[in-house]
Amino acid sequence: MESKNLVEEKTTFNSVLHPANSRGKADHGWLLSQHTFSFSNYHNPERMHFGVLRVLNDDIVAGGKGFGSHPHDNMEIISIPLEGDLAHQDSMGNTAVIKSGDIQVMSAGSGIMHSEFNKNEDRPVQFLQIWVYPKQRNVTPRYDQLTFDRSKMHNTFHQILSPNPEDEGVWIHQDAWFHLGHFDTNRTTNYTMKNSDNGVYVFLIKGTATVAGQTLNTRDGFGVWGIQHIDIHSTTEDTEILLMEVPMHLI
Repeated sequence: MESKNLVEEKTTFNSVLHPANSRGKADHGWLLSQHTFSFSNYHNPERMHFGVLRVLNDDIVAGGKGFGSHPHDNMEIISIPLEGDLAHQDSMGNTAVIKSGDIQVMSAGSGIMHSEFNKNEDRPVQFLQIWVYPKQRNVTPRYDQLTFDRSKMHNTFHQILSPNPEDEGVWIHQDAWFHLGHFDTNRTTNYTMKNSDNGVYVFLIKGTATVAGQTLNTRDGFGVWGIQHIDIHSTTEDTEILLMEVPMHLI
């Protein structure tokens, strides 16, 4: 990972910027996918992962199309639909539809098979597919999903994922916390790290914002580590931001 040192309020920390137009791109006709990190035929040795955050794919799937049944193991897989409806089936017997405002998680663990398809024939589905390395291998596979209360995200960051089954949001086998926020223009929010050894990867779903002094536009990614807290300032109306706090060291 390339990094640079920044100084904010006399605090030195490390960061890495991934502009939206620098991502890997795969266009299969039925699938348009943009990869923040190396994935499939896109390989960039400087973009293998951000700590335990291994995959951040921005996918658009054409009406009625999708991914046939395929295997996964030893990975925490998170899907966040942005538009449309995504149909899911897996070898654990789960059949579900996830839509905008939902989050889905699969702990692949010792091994699963699953498929994902656009439920609708007449419009695309757009979703973020995120993979996180687990802190335990070969756990029993599991599935979960929930619907956000979007009112809790207005001008603040709302937790949607954690390592604790009793916390708000879904949970995974990793010391990671995800938060979503939806901001009006000129709103400043401070995020305090849950673990000072972790890093945070900021993904601008839409809008523009300044994060730790760095200007970010729609679909830009910005990773920061070696910091206790971080300031986020939205600079346009209707700005949506995903924060992913993750351990920086692989086990």
